[in-house]
Amino acid sequence: MNDCDHARWHPSHEYRPLENRSERQTWAVVLLTGLTMVAEIIAGYLFDSMALLADGWHMASHMVAIGMAALAYFFARRYAQDRRFAFGTWKIEVLTGFASALLLVMVALLMAYESIWRLFEPATIRFDQALWVAVIGLLVNLASAWLLRDSHGHDHGHARHADHDHDHDHDHDHDHDHDHGAGGRDLNRHAAFIHVLTDGLTSVAAILALLGGKLFGWAWLDPLIGVLGAIVIAFWARGLLTETGKVLLDREMDSPLVERVRAGLEAVPDTEVADLHLWRVGRNQYSCVASVVTHQSHSPDRYKAALARIPELVHVTTEVNRCLAGDGCR
Repeated sequence: MNDCDHARWHPSHEYRPLENRSERQTWAVVLLTGLTMVAEIIAGYLFDSMALLADGWHMASHMVAIGMAALAYFFARRYAQDRRFAFGTWKIEVLTGFASALLLVMVALLMAYESIWRLFEPATIRFDQALWVAVIGLLVNLASAWLLRDSHGHDHGHARHADHDHDHDHDHDHDHDHDHGAGGRDLNRHAAFIHVLTDGLTSVAAILALLGGKLFGWAWLDPLIGVLGAIVIAFWARGLLTETGKVLLDREMDSPLVERVRAGLEAVPDTEVADLHLWRVGRNQYSCVASVVTHQSHSPDRYKAALARIPELVHVTTEVNRCLAGDGCR
């Protein structure tokens, strides 16, 4: 067996990009946010400014979430070749995105509570000082958003993909191939980006509210915009929870890809799909297990060829059940 192609018969199941700038950029955002947070908290204590302190601790909560995203990249890379992970370590990043979405829900609830409270118990606002804080926060968030901006066209690694076909008729044939699935959204990076957006939204809302209060005396505008901001953040968090939760729970059977796979298999003459399972193992890569029934002696290669035009499938297992006379087949 020493002359066998090891890569062909023992493929990697790591579908994360091998070269990923996201980790370095996320750490850069953590550093930028952390330095701004420390400066605001120190200045808040030195100048007795509650506005500075509040914004500093608010940035601290987002620094924790973005730091989690950076650590997710680190651990996913560190354990990339650990065979205890059946399909690689990509879901570490997804799990962190889900946790970040939960933190966003908490931020939204706290913002809504504090804003509603201030509608009934207005606080004295130091408009000039608070405006400077909001502007500085907005500039930091713009820089962070630029670092975390979507870069699908440049952030795709080339992981090794494997297709496995198994014939469980009377004998077992195995075939392996390598494919390149299309790149999808980095949910971990997207979660960090959403945190930056919420900070930016908070800064913009604060600037508008503070200008309204300073120029027109509309003190009520600050808490009102806070409530609206909380609603927007909750909406973003809901979308992120849905997207990451769907991956973590393998809820993919409503994907249009399922019908494409079913149609591809049943395009082979005298074939009926008896059982089909799809789940995501990468950003836009899927694993597939299918059981088909046929009267013919179709080989796994026949079904592999039928699915060859679906690049999202990187790991395929097919069970071929031959229906013989007397088996009660139609």
